[in-house]
Amino acid sequence: MTAVAMLIASTAIAASARADGSDSFGLATQPPMGRPLPGLTASERELFDIGRSLYVTPLLPEDGLGPIFNKSNCQSCHSTPAPGGWGNIAVTHFGYDDKGKFENLENLGGPLLQTQAIAPGCGEFVPDAANTVIVRVTNSSMAFGLIEAIPDAAIAANEDPADGDGDGVSGRVHWVAPLEDPMGSPLRAGRFGWKAQVATVLSFSADASRNEMGLTNRLIPTENAPNGDFDLLSECDPVPDPEDIPDGDGFDFIDRVTHFQRYLGPPPQTPRSGMTGETVFAAVGCTACHVSEWTTADDPSLEAAIRNRTIRPYSDFLLHDMGLLADGFPDGDASGQEMRTPVLWGLRTRDPMLHDGSAAGGTFEDRAAAAIAAHGPFGEGAASAAAFAALPQAEKDQLLAFLGSLGRLEFDHDGDGDVDLLDFTPFEACFHIDSTISPDDPCAVSDIDQDGDVDLDDFQLFKTAYLRDGGEIGDCDDDGIDDLEAILTGLATDRDGDGVPDDCAACSGDLDASGAVDGGDLTIILANWGGKGTGDLDGSGTVDGGDLTIVLANWGTCP
Repeated sequence: MTAVAMLIASTAIAASARADGSDSFGLATQPPMGRPLPGLTASERELFDIGRSLYVTPLLPEDGLGPIFNKSNCQSCHSTPAPGGWGNIAVTHFGYDDKGKFENLENLGGPLLQTQAIAPGCGEFVPDAANTVIVRVTNSSMAFGLIEAIPDAAIAANEDPADGDGDGVSGRVHWVAPLEDPMGSPLRAGRFGWKAQVATVLSFSADASRNEMGLTNRLIPTENAPNGDFDLLSECDPVPDPEDIPDGDGFDFIDRVTHFQRYLGPPPQTPRSGMTGETVFAAVGCTACHVSEWTTADDPSLEAAIRNRTIRPYSDFLLHDMGLLADGFPDGDASGQEMRTPVLWGLRTRDPMLHDGSAAGGTFEDRAAAAIAAHGPFGEGAASAAAFAALPQAEKDQLLAFLGSLGRLEFDHDGDGDVDLLDFTPFEACFHIDSTISPDDPCAVSDIDQDGDVDLDDFQLFKTAYLRDGGEIGDCDDDGIDDLEAILTGLATDRDGDGVPDDCAACSGDLDASGAVDGGDLTIILANWGGKGTGDLDGSGTVDGGDLTIVLANWGTCP
């Protein structure tokens, strides 16, 4: 059995043993980025899990990696905040522009530069003939199945190539032929990639597998020759093409990673609606391109988890003239001045922003403001950039706060991407607020049902999110009321913030309940070092030196 086959088998066994238990948490909460779509069947969830395993596992030369490539696995380019997310990896494209007539220099290895090779002497470089060299960073592949399921006609209904309404925005569809249907009958509305040059998830997987990893497949069976040198290719590529062949279940690698990307859930948005900043976002014209809401096709051939679903990606998936923000590099029917409107869901987690990564570092607000400013002074985004610049600071802050909700996890008060004890303290403070909580209030992060208060209904969902992210909830006095609820409702105090009522923590550090703080407890601390949950005595969210200090300070027999 090959290494890949063993990986598939072990993942399938683990998925079967789980019996879908991991989906029992948070049925009414939005999953974190990188988690599967809610509502998948057991067999679909198994496909997701196997696909994820292959997505993160490096290919080897004997599997078909190379001979020239950029990365050896999909996750290397799609990694933040989880497999399938954004990337900060820049890929280089090169070509030749002769007074507006553009050549991809395919005979010299263009238009994509592969920066690595499986052996010395097999690599490639930007040829001297290239006078146009650009970089693009990686988009996320979150919820690709939902995006693919948006009807072509719905995307086309938003195009206005002649700017008939006079708003300065004239987007158009990039019609493309999927790789799995090269005759293009009919053409499909492109929606993936910076130039909307890809219409389907399978096409995306096949293209990236061959061009980024060098894995030839049934849709692209020919290899990239280093700088177009086919004699060198014959010396450097020992694996027969196509290199991607079916596994024991009849699926190719490109099918497996398509399953994973197809079944990835959408990024969370918290609060889900009602922020003043979204109204400001619309008022300055951003929604002319960043269309908030779509409904996937009501097609019986689609999986139930994908069919007829309302999604909020904040993109029209059309090509627009972006003025100075354009990359100057044509792709298919997209000109050098045109870029596809990127999705904004999950934006909170994106660093860097923009196609060239030029809005990078600093705070989220810094990056988002820089990205907005880069839409001017020319092109279809210029009016919105100018309108944003003219806003009072309070309204700018509201708009940026709305953008910060795109990708924010429910109950994640500290914004670190998970729900832990550090989020329980602000939840507790919000729980005791008597006034109405609006979507603009910081406490709205915990008002999940958006009924204007944080109450026990929200707390039940807090617990599912807390358990989902590795937290533990006990009932130290066995009274039938869990510790966090006792603390929240005032039945118990928790002065040290460790999630355990003070009355039950008379011997802090006795993690194994042996009646003494000793080597057994020290072993637990060291075994969980750097993690969260068991051993986190000080409630910091991480097992670290603070917890070790508590154990050493209480060493000996419990009183």
